[in-house]
Parts: sequence; C-alpha cells; structure tokens
Amino acid sequence: MTGVLHLLTPATPPSFNPTVISRLDGRPVVRSPGQLRLHRALEELGWTGAINEFNDAARLKEQPVPEPTLITTNGTILAGIGHWQSAIFNGRQEINCIEYSLSEEEALQFILSRHQPLRGWNAFVRIRLALKLEPYFQQRARDNMRSGGRYKGSASLPEAQHIDVRQEIARSAGVSARNVSNVKTMLEVAHPRLIEGLRDDTLTINRAVQFCKLPRAAQSEQFIRYSEERATNKVIRRSISQPKEQRNSPDVVAVTRRLTAPGGPTAGIGCGTGRSA
Repeated sequence: MTGVLHLLTPATPPSFNPTVISRLDGRPVVRSPGQLRLHRALEELGWTGAINEFNDAARLKEQPVPEPTLITTNGTILAGIGHWQSAIFNGRQEINCIEYSLSEEEALQFILSRHQPLRGWNAFVRIRLALKLEPYFQQRARDNMRSGGRYKGSASLPEAQHIDVRQEIARSAGVSARNVSNVKTMLEVAHPRLIEGLRDDTLTINRAVQFCKLPRAAQSEQFIRYSEERATNKVIRRSISQPKEQRNSPDVVAVTRRLTAPGGPTAGIGCGTGRSA
C-alpha cells in the first residue's frame, strides 16, 4: 500500500471525521504480533470476517513489499487483520506497522470507513459496529448543545439531537438512517436465526424487517423456508445454465423434478426468492 489513505470527509472540530491521512501522519514501528489486538467492538460482537481477511492475506503473501499493518498507539489494529493473523499462524516475531494516535471511537470510525467494500463487512455488520458509537455521538450532541447555551444538563436529548445521532451512526456505517433504525429494532425483536443470517449475508435487512413482524417462533420457521427456497432455486438456475446435454442427464432431471414436485421442499413457501426485497 502506497500513497494516501482515503477515508471519509474533512474533520470539523470538535468531532472526529476521518479524512485524507498520509503516511506522514503515522509513525513507522515494528511490533510483535502478541502486542496487537482486534478493536474491542469486533471482539464484543464475535466478528466472523477474520477468515476472509486471513485468506486474502495468504493469497498476497508473495508480494515483494507486504503492506504494513495500520494500528493505534495501544495496539488496536486499524487495517491488516489478515496479515496479523498470518504472522501469528506462521510464527513470525515482528510485523511492520504504521501507528496512529486515535481514541477507541476514532479508531472504530477509521475501521468502518476503511473496510466498507470488503467481504464480511456487510451493512448489518457495519451498523452493529457503528451502534457502539452511539454513546459517543450522544455525548458530543450534549457538548454541542451546552456550548450553544441550549442544554441545561437534562438526561435526555431533544428529538432533533436523536436524529442527528442516528445520522452520525449511519454516516459511519455507510448506510441510510432508516436502516440504522431497522437494525436497532431487529436487535430487540428478531429471532437469533435471523441475526445469524443477517451477519452471514444470507438474509437482507429489508427481508428481515418483514420477518420481524411475526412472532419469534414464526420468524425462524419462515426464514428456514426462505433459505430452502433460495437453495432450491440456485440448483435450478445452475442446471438451466448448463449445456443441454448435461441439463437433460437423468440425474439433473430427477433432482429438478423432486425439488419442484408438489409436496417437495418448495411446496407451500410464501416467501420471495430474491435478495433485493
């Protein structure tokens, strides 16, 4: 990695807003893998995207000049989780790093902006992580109101400030404010199976919103049916895309008939098949 790190929009004091940060803003250091750690928010949520990053790092291990791992002064990894895991796996004693002086909240905003396009960082995962910043944004809103003489120490924020906090969370996650509200609701009412599906990218936020209108037991049942239908349609699409000779083979014909027959796995399913809903 060379040149400039492109993050979010220009910072406006007193808030932190990741922007263009050059190598000159960081300090080159060498660290032992044991001195580094995941951000606390990732650990608390049991983040599962590490395997993707490890595999990516393994594919890039032959690079002549490996990318440095970006860290904070307390050893929190900002970027390069896969390289860190690979170093541990291969018994390396040292990792080249670039160290930045960021708080826990600033580090999480940096991480979210840096990883948005990567596998394992879907909208649901990013929103759950960004929600960890809610107390930070609420405190900032109170501080801003105090500085303007509009806040007398009440424990609750006005509705307008709650909206501002939600928008800050949405901006950090790179999503709409509406989806932030949807995820907050789902975390309260959704069956654990739905949460797993959202985390693993087998269920969209919009589809989960529909399931969450049902009782918890019914949510799980509908999600199982929805997953079965998606798997069935995937088999059918794959068979249709095959050359005619393979498509008409006895095995493919038998499987397709079994999947689409009355009383088969797709019988009685009322959930849609697409990911777009």
